[in-house]
Amino acid sequence: MRLRTPLIASATVALGLGLTLVPVTSASAAPDTACMRAGISVLKEVGLFSTVAKGGLPIAAAVSYGVTPRAGTDVASLPDPLPLSVVLADHRAGESSLFVYPWCS
Repeated sequence: MRLRTPLIASATVALGLGLTLVPVTSASAAPDTACMRAGISVLKEVGLFSTVAKGGLPIAAAVSYGVTPRAGTDVASLPDPLPLSVVLADHRAGESSLFVYPWCS
C-alpha cells in the first residue's frame, strides 16, 4: 500500500508501533493573534504604528496607555524602546507575555 502524504505515513507508522499521536501544540499554546491584532489597532488609533515600526515603542509610552509589566518582568533588562517585532510577539504570548495589555483581557 502506497501512502500519499508524509503526515499519513507518519501517523500510520506511529499507530502501527502502538504509539499515541499527540498534537504538537495545544489550543492553550496557540499564539494569541486576537491580542496582537488589538495591539496593532491601538497603535494605529493613537497614530503610533508607523513611528513604532520605524523606531520602536518606548516602555514609558506603553505604560501611559495602560500597559503594565507582568509580575516577574525585569523591565530594566529589556531594550527601550521595544522593537515592533518584540511588541507583537509579546502580544501573541498570551499568559506568558512580559506585559499585561488592557485591550487583550
